[in-house]
Amino acid sequence: MHKDILKIVLIGDGGVGKTSLRNQFIHKRFTNAYKATIGADFITKQVETEDGKKVMLQIWDTAGQERFQSLGVAYYRGADACVLVYDVNNFLSFQHLGRWREDFLKQSSLPAEEAMHFPMLIIGNKIDIDDRVVSRRQARAWAEQNSSERMKIPCFEASAKDGTNVEEAFTYIAKIVKIPQLELDLNGGGSSLTLSTSESTKSKKRSCC
Repeated sequence: MHKDILKIVLIGDGGVGKTSLRNQFIHKRFTNAYKATIGADFITKQVETEDGKKVMLQIWDTAGQERFQSLGVAYYRGADACVLVYDVNNFLSFQHLGRWREDFLKQSSLPAEEAMHFPMLIIGNKIDIDDRVVSRRQARAWAEQNSSERMKIPCFEASAKDGTNVEEAFTYIAKIVKIPQLELDLNGGGSSLTLSTSESTKSKKRSCC
């Protein structure tokens, strides 16, 4: 059975829960103790696509602190997708998404055409905390504004603490990386909107924004 390895890079402000999201997805565990990531590291997990293909997600967790951001070029290159993470209770972390996106595209040294349609996904974390300042509508508007015709940016809301929508968000990455690219190869164009999000939205809480 065909098997692929996809390099996924998590970026966003420090403290938004990038490490916790990855730990919840990989190990199904959460800790309240906060320890800032220094540099970057990766963990892999295998997922299965709808057509039965085994895909290995190599998930890179990167430092959100400004003093480590110059190291980004060493970790961004060769990425197949980028996950932008913000805290729904921290508006500044949401405002910084654009800066993180631009920094990633610049430091990954992607050709202009490829950068325009590069697979990205945003996750609004910490929905278990009842102190929201970023609405679904705001997140959806940001995603639409930064999407291209061929590559739409899906947005998810999740909780690394209780696991809500974490599995759905990471599994969806395999869709936006593999299927739209296949459509582009076969048809010379296309859109990730042809993907059905019905499975992701069947969870008790809506996953997609």
